[in-house]
Parts: sequence; structure tokens; C-alpha cells
Amino acid sequence: MNEASGAFGRNAQVRGIFICVNAGDRMMSLDLARVMGDRGLLHDRYGMGRGFYSGKGEPKTRHLTLIDATAIDAANAGRDQMFEWADTRRNLVTRGVALNDLVDVEFVIGDGVLVRGTELCKPCGRPSQLSGIPGFKEAFEDRGGLRVAVLESGVIRVGDPITPLPIVA
Repeated sequence: MNEASGAFGRNAQVRGIFICVNAGDRMMSLDLARVMGDRGLLHDRYGMGRGFYSGKGEPKTRHLTLIDATAIDAANAGRDQMFEWADTRRNLVTRGVALNDLVDVEFVIGDGVLVRGTELCKPCGRPSQLSGIPGFKEAFEDRGGLRVAVLESGVIRVGDPITPLPIVA
């Protein structure tokens, strides 16, 4: 097994898919999405180069962003105002994946969408600004998710497995 295989729970899967067409638009929930290699989700702001952070500062790979539902649950614990999945502004909500362990690791989403973790998503104030719910940056410290580069195109569906690369002997 590869060293990151422990990051994937037995039922690691996609639980939600979200896009928005333009920076600041409300995130829309989808049951499936087409993923374009070296770009991201079809019709998503970052896949089209229209995200809030597109072209600002140092170039970063923003093809897809993932966040685990467990992290959202933990961030919401004890809060009066809860952040919904869409409020996190991440493309995929996962369950059963230790995303913080997947920087510089290649893995597969669904039947063949190959991705590589590029960096952790540091929480910022933008989700609070857009949702009107204060405290996103603080609530999601060390659990803001993962940015990934899309290496191979395909389709992702809610319920798809998330798996380590197969070991080739």
C-alpha cells in the first residue's frame, strides 16, 4: 500500500458537488459534474478563470476544492449560526477522507478522475462575507479542505468513491 492509503476510510466518498458560475454567486448543488483535466468543473468559476482569486497574486492550482463533511460538523459544533455545505465555497464535500494527509498525493475520484492534492485550503473571510455568517476563518482553522489539480478528465457523481491509486507491481 502507498503511504497515504490510510487517509481513505472504507467508505470514502463524494457527498456533495457545488459550483457557481461567477465569483460571489450562490453555490449550486449538483448530482453530477463533468471534470476537465487541467481546469476543473465544467461551468464552475475557477474552471473558467472567473473566480474571486483567479489571476490574483501568485498562481495557485484551483481546479477543485474538497472539504470533508466531518470538518464542517466540527466547525459548526457549539455555534448558533451553522455553515451549510455550500457556505464553505468548496466544490466537493467528502466523507471518510483525511484530506490534510493528501498534499502531494495522487488519488482517484469516481471511475477515473485522477487528481493530485496541491495544498491545504487556508480558511479566509470570503465565505463569511458571502453567507453573512461570521467566524468562518476561525471555525475552519486547520480544517479548510484541500485544493487539487485535475490530471485526468471524467465525470463525478454524488456517492462516488474516493480511493488511493492502485499499487502497480
